[in-house]
Formats: sequence, C-alpha cells, structure tokens
Amino acid sequence: MPLEVGKGRVLKEGSKVALVGYRTMVQSCVVAAKVLEAHSISTTVADARFCKPLDGPLMMQLAREHEILIIVKEGSIGGFGSHVSHFLGLNGLLDGNLKVYL
Repeated sequence: MPLEVGKGRVLKEGSKVALVGYRTMVQSCVVAAKVLEAHSISTTVADARFCKPLDGPLMMQLAREHEILIIVKEGSIGGFGSHVSHFLGLNGLLDGNLKVYL
C-alpha cells in the first residue's frame, strides 16, 4: 500500500487512552501500550506519520473517542506536540473533558 501524504494510521485500537507518536517515537508508544494494557487500561496507538500536513481527521477522532490523549515526542519546543495542541484548540477539542499530555 502506498504511503499517503498527510494520513496517519492506527496501529492498535483501544478506548480509554490514545498514544500518538511521530517518527522514532512510535515504537515507544507500542511499548507503553503493552504496559498500560497489562494494567487493564485500554489503549490506542496511532502513528501520525506526518507533522505537516497533520492528519486532522485522525486527531479529531482520537480526541473525541478517548478520555486521555498523550502526544509522545522527542522533546523539541514548538514541534509536533505544539502543532497537535494548536490544532485541537482551534477545533474546540480542548473545551471538554479531554486530558492532553505532551
């Protein structure tokens, strides 16, 4: 299957926590999901694949379907986590009960 620019992918479906990784952090998300699942915490793992263009529909879906959204990033200020947070804010997805961690 060809790689579609601007489209992320869900690697594992869960319901309570969504882990979103980008580039090298995706494998860390997979490992973290296994730890959370061992504690009976249903976890989704998503590979964003791209920062720009960001897969807005995927981010909206994850924000609406989970209680907690964790953006796993490499630590740069103003990077992927900031981009996702900005997108969520512009679309009103931070106005409810969603907890977002960067």
